[in-house]
Amino acid sequence: MLSHTSSRRTLTGIAGFALAGTLLVGCAANEAGDRRSDLSGTLDGAGSSAQAAAQEVWVSDFQRNNGAVTVNYEPSGSGAGREQFLAGGVAFGGSDAALSDEELDGDFAGCVPGTAGIDLPVYVSPLVLIFNVEGVDDLRLDAAAIAGIFSNSITRWNDPAIQQLNDGTTMPDTAITAVHRSDDSGTTKNFADYLFQNVPTVWTAEPADAFPFSGGEAAQGNAGIVNAVSDGRGAIGYVDASRAGDLDVARLKVGDDFVAYSAEAAAAIIDESPLVERANPNDIVVDVDRTSTAAGVYPLVLVSYLIACQDYLDDAEGELVREYILSVASAEGQRAAAADAGSAPLSDEFSERVLAAAATIE
Repeated sequence: MLSHTSSRRTLTGIAGFALAGTLLVGCAANEAGDRRSDLSGTLDGAGSSAQAAAQEVWVSDFQRNNGAVTVNYEPSGSGAGREQFLAGGVAFGGSDAALSDEELDGDFAGCVPGTAGIDLPVYVSPLVLIFNVEGVDDLRLDAAAIAGIFSNSITRWNDPAIQQLNDGTTMPDTAITAVHRSDDSGTTKNFADYLFQNVPTVWTAEPADAFPFSGGEAAQGNAGIVNAVSDGRGAIGYVDASRAGDLDVARLKVGDDFVAYSAEAAAAIIDESPLVERANPNDIVVDVDRTSTAAGVYPLVLVSYLIACQDYLDDAEGELVREYILSVASAEGQRAAAADAGSAPLSDEFSERVLAAAATIE
């Protein structure tokens, strides 16, 4: 069982979850009499809402194979998840942005003093632009048009910058409602990074978790954006592809082609991208090549991380986190998330690198 330290943190995390919203708990799997293991206890995590569907899959599978373990994951948003992890309120965080240099230089309440957190990329998914424009079901956009829409310099759907990309379609003279995240979000940071890398003269704000421009409509989480676009006239918003549902999705200009998103194209851009140099080699951060024009890639992707201590104050908690992340990053865990949550499974080579780093968690 977990020590007193872990039990106290579990209670703190659950109290925070009760305020934040609904817990994702896999108790049903345990009650069904699934396989036992040497692991036991409760493991709390919080963060990325983009990971929510995948976390349901991963939690269910892990509990099925470890009948005395309960895993709770609260999709409170990347910023909130990192804050809770840094404060020691949860054992691991889910984040669509890696820990910043400032965060790495700060304190990690649940980690051994003098050590820090590590980022492990376990969830890759295209980010897509969902839209609801009367009379339009095939929308083609490039980075400049997207940046103009979300920075409020393009305000109507028949603007020449959009019309010229959609030859053969009469774009309506309808006001654009650009829906962005109201909460601090790694999804916003990934979206902004794509625009900043491609059209910095249009998207002038450095990528950050907070949406940088006024105007448009703000909504909480991926679910909030989906609801706002579904209910809006002339609306467009950015979400994780797994949350797009039946809404129309724009095609993105890559090189000379307009590319529809796919898991394969999202995975391809990760393998082509370099890693950020970090002090700890187990801290794996992908520097996504957003400007790639290579065939078969989709550069508007979200790389989402599980954030853990390299060395936990509570050894039992460290063991639970390590084994959970090893399950998530395994070929089986990646295939399950791809099948049920629409993510892009890590390639075998990249998965091996993540598994090797996760295995060092203590």
